[in-house]
Formats: sequence, structure tokens, C-alpha cells
Amino acid sequence: MEETLHSALSELKRADHSIFVSLKYTRTVDVIKNIIERLISTIEFGFEVLLMHAKKTKMIAEVPTIPRLRVDAIKTLYATDPTVMGFVDFYQKLKKIDKARFDRSQEYRRHVTMTAYLDDGPVEITIDIINDYFERTKEFITHVRTMVIGVKND
Repeated sequence: MEETLHSALSELKRADHSIFVSLKYTRTVDVIKNIIERLISTIEFGFEVLLMHAKKTKMIAEVPTIPRLRVDAIKTLYATDPTVMGFVDFYQKLKKIDKARFDRSQEYRRHVTMTAYLDDGPVEITIDIINDYFERTKEFITHVRTMVIGVKND
């Protein structure tokens, strides 16, 4: 469980570097796409930590290996935790954005934008929005850490 939490923190550090170094200097949609993939990976590690904790506390017998089943288990086990439930929705939105067809605009400029076309309409991802997504993911990992280990800060 500690190792998985460490993996989540490592992915978060990579996303941090991509935002504050790579994106700052290159300003391309490829970097935004990479950051989204890193945030998804970080949240998946967070879910795994929660499921491992649930197994350790005998709330479940086995940790599911299929991502969809993991999300369903998280929804069932943590239905009363609004923070976790909010992040399940956020995770599913990021997955849809990652898989969606997308366009690039204003690359190499401050207002670089990735426009993902989802079923419910286009979603524009800019530097400011990806920063917000990063901060939300950091909050989730902090929440997971607090739930599992009881540690609030790094």
C-alpha cells in the first residue's frame, strides 16, 4: 500500500514537472495530453490505495484488477464520502477527455488549447484548466493519504 501511494506521488511529481517546466516552455497540446494521462494514472493509483486499505480492513475480499470494476468497488465502498465520489466523477471525465477526438489551437502561445469533443459537447483544456485539474488531483491524493495513513501534509 505504501509503495502504491509512493507511485501516485511520483506520477504527481511528473505531472507537476510537465505543467511547470515542459508546458511553460513548449506550449503544445501533446504536453497537455500527457498531463491528462499522468493525472489519470495518479487517480488510479489513489483508487488502488483505497481498495488495498478496504481489503486490509476486511471491507472487501479481493482488489479488482479491471479498472471499471475498481471504479464500481470505489463507488460502493465509499458511497458516503462526497470527496471520493466527486473524484470518481472527475476521473471518469478525464478518461473521456483522454479518449475523445480533439483539436489543437494556438500552439506555442500562452493560450494553447486542446478542444476535446465529448458526447455532451466540446471541452476546452487550457493551461489554466490543466492547472486546476492538477490541483484537484493533488487534493485527492492528500485526501487518500489522510484516510489511509492519517497524514495530512507531505
